[in-house]
Amino acid sequence: MAKAGSFSDAFLDELRDAYDAEKQLIKALPKMAKAASSPKLRKAFEDHLKETRGHVGRLEQAFASLDEKVRGKHCDGIEGIIEEGGSVMDEDFDDATMDACLIAAGQRAEHYEMAAYGSLVAWAQTLGHGEAAGFLQANLDEEKAADEKLTALAEGGINQAAADAAGSDDGDEEEEGDEADDAGAAAKPKSSVAKTGAGSGRR
Repeated sequence: MAKAGSFSDAFLDELRDAYDAEKQLIKALPKMAKAASSPKLRKAFEDHLKETRGHVGRLEQAFASLDEKVRGKHCDGIEGIIEEGGSVMDEDFDDATMDACLIAAGQRAEHYEMAAYGSLVAWAQTLGHGEAAGFLQANLDEEKAADEKLTALAEGGINQAAADAAGSDDGDEEEEGDEADDAGAAAKPKSSVAKTGAGSGRR
């Protein structure tokens, strides 16, 4: 019978998962930055790419503090979130709507990482890995800050711009509908209109 894994094994497993997640995001963030229309949003993604490279470095330091070989374990969770974000970028949205969707995709990734790092910090502290906990806490703090920056951009105008664009599209559809009604009325035979008018006047 195989020996059951320990809490330390589970911790290392999660650490390797986080390492792979950061590596995947290093590849995904440049694509998100390129797809963004807002200069501020593009810069936010570019800044977080630099931070993410730093996260990889801190995780490598965490492995070293545990005398463990640096190794990743494929993170299915972040892969799915990245795939969803990629699907959004394939949509034919107006610029403001695309930016709003990119923020939502970015925040999904941030929230996933915040949950992962929160658990890792707690586990590292419980296991007495104080140095590793410090590296992990630094990554967690930057993930939280990145999430707050995206929220500020969304609430600072991007979501409203997307809503305004949607309102203007609705207005265009209404105008097209009115024009179609006018065209339909103009196409009615005069004799039909006359008959209707005459009939409505009978008592």
